[in-house]
Amino acid sequence: MKTLSGAAVTLGLLFGPMAGTSLATARDQPTAEAREHGIAKAGDAFSGWREPTTASQVSPQVLAAGVSGIDVSSHQGSVDWSYWWSQGKRFSYVKATEGNYYSNPYFAQQYNGSSTVGMIRGAYHFATPNDSSGANQGNYFVDRGGGWARDVKTLPGALDIEYNPYGPTCYGLSQAAMVNWIRDFVTTYRTRTGRDAVIYSTTDWWTTCTGNSAAFGQTNPLWIARYSSLPGMLPAGWGFHTFWQYSSSRIDQDRFNGDQSRLMALANG
Repeated sequence: MKTLSGAAVTLGLLFGPMAGTSLATARDQPTAEAREHGIAKAGDAFSGWREPTTASQVSPQVLAAGVSGIDVSSHQGSVDWSYWWSQGKRFSYVKATEGNYYSNPYFAQQYNGSSTVGMIRGAYHFATPNDSSGANQGNYFVDRGGGWARDVKTLPGALDIEYNPYGPTCYGLSQAAMVNWIRDFVTTYRTRTGRDAVIYSTTDWWTTCTGNSAAFGQTNPLWIARYSSLPGMLPAGWGFHTFWQYSSSRIDQDRFNGDQSRLMALANG
C-alpha cells in the first residue's frame, strides 16, 4: 500500500452516501492481487495501485524539466501539506470518488489543505465501468468535489481509468463499449464544468481495454502512469503527456510536463 467545484469543498460532498461509506455490490470485493497492494475493500482503490512499489530511477535532468507534484487518496489520511510544499511539491491530485458508491472521507482536508499551502490542486475519480454508466459516474464525481472553477488554483478533474482491482481487467466491457463509457464520462464532465477532463491510465491498460483508441488525444490531457526512467510510449492519439506519475516511493510522485506558468494556464482554462 502506498503511504504517507474548484473552489473550497462544498455541501456536494454530503449528497448521497455519507463520505467514506460504500454501497458497492459483492462483485466489488478486491481480488487477491489488489489485497496484496493494500486494497482491502471497495472504495480503497487508488491511482497506480498495480504499479511496482519500488522507486523508479529518474534522472535529475528529467525531473528538473517540469513541475513536481503528488497525488493522494484516503490511504494517506490527513496529509502534512506544509511538509510536501517544503519538498518542492507545487501541485496535487486528490481522490474524490470511486464508482457511484464511495467518496474519500479525507477529501476536504487533502483538497483544501493542499490549496492552503499554495499548491494548485485537482480531484480525480477512480472509475468502475461495470457498476454504472459514464454519465452517472461523471455526475457523481462533480457533485462530490470534482468540479472546477476559473480561480487559477483548480486543475480540471481527472478520470482514473486503469486496472480493475475488483475483477476482470477491462471490467467485463468490450473495447468498443469501454471507449463509449469513457466518452460518456468526459462528455458529462465537460457539460457540467466546461472543461475537458484529464485522463489517467497506462499504455498497457489502454491498449488492452480500448484497443488503443485515439479518440481522446485531441481533447483530453493525458496523465500517464509508468514507473520507469521515462514516460515511454504513449497511448494512441496523444503526442505528448501532460502529467506523468513515475513513482510511489514514499508517496505517489508526479511531474507536470511544462513550467509553472503553463500549469497555471491549465488550471485557468
